[in-house]
Amino acid sequence: MPPLDAAADLIITNARAWTLDKSNPRADTVAVKGERILYVGSEREAAPLRGPATEIIDGEGRTLLPGLIDSHFHLLWGSLRLDDLQLGGVRGLEALGEAIRGYAAAHPESPWLRAQGLAYDVLPGERLTRQHLDALEPHRPMVLTCFDFHTAWCNTAALRAAGILHGAEVPSNAEVVLGDDGLATGELREFEAMELVYRLLPEPSPAEVRDLLRRGMRLANAYGITSVHNMNGDLDEFAHYRALDEAGELSLRLYVPFRMYPHTPLSAIEGEAVAMRAYRSAKLRAGALKLFMDGVVESYTAFLTEPYAGAAGCGEAIFSAEHAREIAVRAERAGLQVAVHAVGDAAVRRALDAFAAARRANGPRDTRHRIEHIELLHPDDVPRFAELGVTASMQPFHCTRPERDYLPSWLACIPAARYADAFPWETLRAAGAHLCFGSDWPVVSMNPFLGFDAAVNRQPWAEGLPAQAQTLEATLEAYTKGAAFAEFGERDKGQLKAGMLADLALLSADVFALPAERLSTLTAALTVCGGEVVHRG
Repeated sequence: MPPLDAAADLIITNARAWTLDKSNPRADTVAVKGERILYVGSEREAAPLRGPATEIIDGEGRTLLPGLIDSHFHLLWGSLRLDDLQLGGVRGLEALGEAIRGYAAAHPESPWLRAQGLAYDVLPGERLTRQHLDALEPHRPMVLTCFDFHTAWCNTAALRAAGILHGAEVPSNAEVVLGDDGLATGELREFEAMELVYRLLPEPSPAEVRDLLRRGMRLANAYGITSVHNMNGDLDEFAHYRALDEAGELSLRLYVPFRMYPHTPLSAIEGEAVAMRAYRSAKLRAGALKLFMDGVVESYTAFLTEPYAGAAGCGEAIFSAEHAREIAVRAERAGLQVAVHAVGDAAVRRALDAFAAARRANGPRDTRHRIEHIELLHPDDVPRFAELGVTASMQPFHCTRPERDYLPSWLACIPAARYADAFPWETLRAAGAHLCFGSDWPVVSMNPFLGFDAAVNRQPWAEGLPAQAQTLEATLEAYTKGAAFAEFGERDKGQLKAGMLADLALLSADVFALPAERLSTLTAALTVCGGEVVHRG
């Protein structure tokens, strides 16, 4: 029964609430007071909670979920690029030229032309070069960033401005690609190479940054997202979020790790990372480290146990095994979770080895370390996730879907004999691993319903491959309760339950009655974060 002495601020009734609370899995009414859920149950029993100021929303038989949690997100990265030329879906030189010329004409005052979202196979059968780009824009420096942010392409003007037309020294995992003529082709692989150009781009003012962040958060709210695990961060980035939080302008909850680079001193673990954790509010907190162990498959920078298909080598790790172990051991001692970007199976193994070393050094702890992406996993390492208590943080919309001609270039890079080990969602789940799902925005769309579709409707790429598709129930849990657990937030969110934070997502339809092939058509009709309506569809 609901409390009898409190009028609710908001009641959503006539809904199909899927609560993820095992003791009360289904309900038709949720009542909210302040920033917490007051009651979850039936409309009849919630009637005493109606007061003269209570807002009543008719759920119209649609699914009501806990607010969606995107467990891999880059809020600042994505927001800063909202005004860039968006090249997602552009194919062929003619279409690329049309997009660039239109953007250039609309921004005559801009000293640089910037774009994002470009696919590796934008030119079927050949790699994009500076000569292609010079034919489209020979004068203003131009940089086009790949959709995954691990590769960029520049025209000659940009290479000259950066002083790298004749190449540059970068760490072994990165590359300023050179042609047979000894000059840069225009392709820059991995952050250290791209940064040689990025550092020349005009920087927005703090006020402009915060305005862009507000736009990014509104986009997330429009998809029913109320929390994100922001997989990049430092004290400067955290300061932007803190300013918005202190002004009461955060419309979603942020969990922000501190980014470790190979050159970052280990003392930063006890210094900057712990300092970020000192500030904590209902909407913003830290408490983790993030590091990149490798790159991505499509640029041959993911670290594999076996060579790529049609290319020499296995890629390289960004952190040595010893360095990774030191970070994990010290992070645990400082009470910090560690999240590791690891796409290739050798990178995943190195991260698991580091976590195992930390356990030996520090003893068993509830660390909930995470590995992000896991696009390829060696069979020997499957059981280690459950054994070490490591969360598999995965992104369904990253998975290639050749039947839809979606990200087909991934398949060309990996030997067909390894396809059975790729994007192993169900393999890990069946082995007892804890999973959480996210998008990796702005690498791909933040739209979680595209992730629902990818997870539920995935088809094996060839006969004999294991089925990795997820049930709808498992998918929803990975975007809610599972993601809350991954950030130590399960006591406050991830379920519709009295006393928990009033983070809610009312979908546009009853997801359990919707044909699976229509999952991608879902939208959010209403989003509530901490009792505040942050989106009305």
